[in-house]
Amino acid sequence: MKKVLFLVSMALWSTNLVAQQQGPPTQNANTRFEQLGPMLPTPNTFRTAAGAPGRDYFQNRADYDIDVTLDDATQKITGSETVTYHNNSTDELRFIWLQLDQNLFAKGSTGSITRTGSINESGMSFAQLQNLTSVRERSSQQATDKFGYKITSIKDAKSGNALKYTINQTMMRVDLPTPIKPGGSYAFKVDWNYFITEYYGRSGMEFFAKDGNYNYFIAHWFPRLCAYNDVNGWQNKQFLGQGEFTLIFGNYRVAITVPSDHVVGATGECQNYKQVLTANQQKRMTQAANSKKPIVIVTQDEAVAAEKAKAGDVKTTKTWVYKADNVRDFAFASSRKFIWDAMQTDVYGDGRKIWSMSFYSKEGNPLWGQYSTRVVEHTLKSYGNRTIKYPYPVAISCHATPGGGMEYPMISFNGGRPEADGTYSASTKAGMIGVIIHEVGHNFFPMIVNSDERQWTWMDEGLNTFCQYLAEKEWDYNFPSRRGEPQYITDYMKSDKAVLSPIMTSSDNVINLGANAYAKPATALNILRETVMGRELFDYAFKEYARRWAFKSPEPADFFRTLEDASGVDLDWFWKGWFYGVEPVDQDLVEVDWYQIDSGNPEITKAAARAEEKRKAGTISKQRDAGTQGSSVVAQDSSMRDFYNSYDPNTVTDTDRKRYQEYLATLSESERQAIESADKNNFYTVSLKNKGGVPMPVILRMQFEDGTDSVARFPAEIWRFNDVAIKKVIVTNKKVTQWTLDPFYEIADIDTENNSFPRVSQPSRFQLFRQRQNPAASQSGNPMQQRRSTQLPATQGSGRN
Repeated sequence: MKKVLFLVSMALWSTNLVAQQQGPPTQNANTRFEQLGPMLPTPNTFRTAAGAPGRDYFQNRADYDIDVTLDDATQKITGSETVTYHNNSTDELRFIWLQLDQNLFAKGSTGSITRTGSINESGMSFAQLQNLTSVRERSSQQATDKFGYKITSIKDAKSGNALKYTINQTMMRVDLPTPIKPGGSYAFKVDWNYFITEYYGRSGMEFFAKDGNYNYFIAHWFPRLCAYNDVNGWQNKQFLGQGEFTLIFGNYRVAITVPSDHVVGATGECQNYKQVLTANQQKRMTQAANSKKPIVIVTQDEAVAAEKAKAGDVKTTKTWVYKADNVRDFAFASSRKFIWDAMQTDVYGDGRKIWSMSFYSKEGNPLWGQYSTRVVEHTLKSYGNRTIKYPYPVAISCHATPGGGMEYPMISFNGGRPEADGTYSASTKAGMIGVIIHEVGHNFFPMIVNSDERQWTWMDEGLNTFCQYLAEKEWDYNFPSRRGEPQYITDYMKSDKAVLSPIMTSSDNVINLGANAYAKPATALNILRETVMGRELFDYAFKEYARRWAFKSPEPADFFRTLEDASGVDLDWFWKGWFYGVEPVDQDLVEVDWYQIDSGNPEITKAAARAEEKRKAGTISKQRDAGTQGSSVVAQDSSMRDFYNSYDPNTVTDTDRKRYQEYLATLSESERQAIESADKNNFYTVSLKNKGGVPMPVILRMQFEDGTDSVARFPAEIWRFNDVAIKKVIVTNKKVTQWTLDPFYEIADIDTENNSFPRVSQPSRFQLFRQRQNPAASQSGNPMQQRRSTQLPATQGSGRN
């Protein structure tokens, strides 16, 4: 409803505006907008208040020389490594810790026996039964257990003397004969073996019953040094399966012995292609080194011919030698089934070429041959433009099982598999491209910006998922991204708080890891970029974070401080709400009051009064009595009338006009202008509530009666004096017919039903009980398969033999 606003004076009007905007302060609002303060660690000489490495920052390193053999007959890894550990800290180290991640699968491991679940009346699947059985077997007091590390020897590299060691599940402490002094180093040798598990999402093997062969994806396969730093000392938290890996950089030389018909892809650069590739394959490598499109190094025909041998049939071996410098880990893939394509391109236009490669069995075609290597190159370009240029010589994508993915330096294991006939659904294609972008993108987070994954999953998964979302849009404007857009996270944020974890939760304790550590931080960064900071400020600060911490190990405070330091935007309120809390965003557009200034002009005010009087006279009684008004006493007896029966108080008189001119003469020029434009200015008081708890910017769309619209934006600090309810005055020269909060779905508001004024009802749909079958409901998820015989392009055949 429009209300009349009497203009007392312009000075008083301004004062009323300020008071109305601020409202009564609340204690919670001040808490939300105060600095993080003691919630962050105190800056020191290792890590500065600006979020950069300090003058005393250090990180230790470990160099590895490894010989490993993959036994295809028994599916076993046997290895020997010489490790040179460099102590760059200011501390004397009397022992060192190594990670034994394969012990996750050993009997009695905490990761296995602490998995929870239940059985209901509908029963359980065979896979669930197998999982429960395996846990029971690993938990029992058996004399032997197939899986997990068998450490056969740990010796001093120089003297050959045995070293004392203690294994605590997935961690092993090695006691040193003499402490490693600050700046010193120590070399030791470890021999070990273990049986390879089925692929479980991070590493393992996939068996193909049709041809009797395995694809091997070998990771966290050797005893690896734990990190020792200024924050935790030794980071020796147990590997429970969810929290990933905390590692340090080093140089690697790895000799991988496999059956002679296997093809190997690994971290780093192969040093002996001439010994392991045929002459034709070497020629194709040369061609690929100068191609802008993938060139097949090992063809599908060659792979199909090789897979006629079964696991264990081939007794001869080849050794592939790889070298990788300044990496935090090493992984490899091996199979006689692999097709291999590659191209070496100038990704950044700076004259430096980088290999993009893919390894996949025929079961991955046609998708993998068409897309994988091109997606690898695109990922390097997209991420490099937003962070730092990819520093390594190669990036590899391997096809590992139908779904999921896992990352290691320069190599990743990715899902996405078409149907047996070579057709695939749109979701399978998008899922494959998305997972390749994601896993190759992990080269930047955490393989280069080396965060502590065992403690903070979001620092690699969340940042990487955000960059993945941007890279997907750059791949295809209409790419169906699953994460990144604010509206995709609202279902999670409206969940019961009992099942929600703050983003700032230790990795192994996070409930719903995908939503919490991937989607929510990625969405938060997108909101920072699009709404809170703007693209220019955010992109600069994000790139500065990557530059500062490339090949170093940041903590959450380093990320928070760097983004503020490089942008000049105070974001402590945002970190509190999105990263330290579980409250949702829910803004409520409660009411809008409409005012216009009363100018005192009788031509306007009396016309308005006449219109209002007419409106009030339109009651139902007046309407029904209109036909009998001539029978009233006054109408039939003129002696019952006087002056007031013909008097119209809303008639403008000369006296009214004279008094108005006298009033105008008392006003200043600015006040006269305000009066003269009074009928053009509309003053709206917008009443808002913060029902969710997290303060966020207020974005209001105003739709005017002439069909145009306008958007008003107010930063989150609008809530700093009252985080529960505020009022805001907005002045327009057009009448607003519809108000909408968050019109572009920018802030992850969990309830859009209360975002409009007047309220806009959204219909709920229902189906009739009897109706013809909905044609759309009968469509398969794989329309390519349905239309393959008549419409499938020739280039998208199955490509399989």
